[in-house]
Amino acid sequence: MATSLIVKGSTMTRLAVVRITNVNKSIGMLQVANYSNRSNESNDSGRQQSPKSDGEIKKSVFISQSYDVFTNLALEDWIYRNYDFTNHHILMLWANDPCVVVGRHQNPFSEANVSNLMNKGVELARRNSGGGAVFHDRGNLNCTFFTNRDRYNRSYNLNILTRALFREFAIKTEVSDRDDITLMGKKISGTAAKLGRPNAYHHCTLLVNSNKLHLNDALVKDEAEIVSNATKSVRSPIKNLTDVNRNVNIPQLISAIGYEYLRTHAIELNDEGQDLLQKQRGFQLINPTEKWFPGLMELRETFASWDWRFGKTPKFTVQKDIQLKAGDKDSCFQLKMEVEKGVIGDIFIAMPNCEPIPVVSELKGKEYTEEKLNGVVAALRNVSSENVKHAINNSL
Repeated sequence: MATSLIVKGSTMTRLAVVRITNVNKSIGMLQVANYSNRSNESNDSGRQQSPKSDGEIKKSVFISQSYDVFTNLALEDWIYRNYDFTNHHILMLWANDPCVVVGRHQNPFSEANVSNLMNKGVELARRNSGGGAVFHDRGNLNCTFFTNRDRYNRSYNLNILTRALFREFAIKTEVSDRDDITLMGKKISGTAAKLGRPNAYHHCTLLVNSNKLHLNDALVKDEAEIVSNATKSVRSPIKNLTDVNRNVNIPQLISAIGYEYLRTHAIELNDEGQDLLQKQRGFQLINPTEKWFPGLMELRETFASWDWRFGKTPKFTVQKDIQLKAGDKDSCFQLKMEVEKGVIGDIFIAMPNCEPIPVVSELKGKEYTEEKLNGVVAALRNVSSENVKHAINNSL
């Protein structure tokens, strides 16, 4: 079994990993990336060249040392934008502090109670790929497979993960028709992708020992009805890997997945063992800073910005029923609030068979939150139903 030592270069602030890959422990591979020089490894014409043979494609496993979701999303995007994957494939492994991450085309208010998240200090992030909403914490491992577009292969990537789980922990998993990884019929991994030219990536999650109570609480949305064309998540029952094997842990899983990736042929799912391992670029601990990744902080600022997280939300209308009492009778009204680019627009109240009437509010033009919606609802509940009916009748 290979062993590893973590060493710190005397003239560098980042870490490198020494992986000893032969049985006699006499040959070690030290991989320290020169990121500034290695990016944009294309030919003079700016086009990516095809490798002379599949054997020329080397692999690296990048392990991010950050737990900040915006930094990790920025690092993922930086690698996607700047690397040439013609002769070099990369697997990035990363974890985050508690957060909810929605897909690029999703409405975060349809996926979670954003106000509740903010009050609890849980970040809401929007990634650059499609797919549904997921909860991250340090018990969840994220895997990003980078290749050029022509070699994008989601099935290959998922099989790397399932083979690693079986080889290291004897856990047998399956890949569903939706490209989720399931364990005993429950989901342990969701998947999404970014397909561009010339590069592409496929990323997925692995639930190791994620806090299920926090996960369920984070993804409970407000009771209001949201009408939108945004992509909706498909809810599925979940399972942690530790539910079936208590010995599973993040550091060992990182090692298992990394070695499975490095020992497997770059194109075909052929296990070539130690011979291929010794030819790879190995494991690299990544310190995602501006010094090593110029422009990274600007990308992070974009991912952390309100404009990206909420301003990119597709236009939607939020509706909530209000019960008002008139003597011994209840009257039902509906509040409607239009939201575009995350900003509150027109607000209406309506009754069946009546034209909606506008609600005058200083909230128009303000950033939408569930708390603001519920504030309007609470204010309207203090208005008598007779006054509302009178306003509606006067609008006819």
